[in-house]
Amino acid sequence: MTPSINYIAVILATLSSMVVGTIWYTPKVFGAYWMKAANVTPSGNTKDVIKPIAITLVVSFITAWVLAGAASISFEFYGGTGSFLLNALVTTLILWAGFTAARFITHDAFDGRPTGLTVLNISHELVTLLVMALIIGVWPA
Repeated sequence: MTPSINYIAVILATLSSMVVGTIWYTPKVFGAYWMKAANVTPSGNTKDVIKPIAITLVVSFITAWVLAGAASISFEFYGGTGSFLLNALVTTLILWAGFTAARFITHDAFDGRPTGLTVLNISHELVTLLVMALIIGVWPA
């Protein structure tokens, strides 16, 4: 079974992750806390962010693509009835809890990271994925 994917929605969802991250990690929102808790000191050189941003775009595209495919497969599995949007949101919540949050919590516990940093990062991932799911859910294939 090949899932039906709307690639325009995937591209928009990819871009949405950049918007969410830009707002989330701005110093006036959570950026100052994140830098302190993660022990990050910005270099002040804009060239230093090019590689992480490029990586984020690629990884966000993969995430949006997989999420669109998973939502499509889930929707078909349950008979293709009901709201595709609701299905996309529920599928996203389950995938976030089972993979993203669970893995972050495990790795951060072994790395000795502060609990607040873990909560901040998994919350960011949840918001990012839910925004992606909204976009994918509103524009199914």
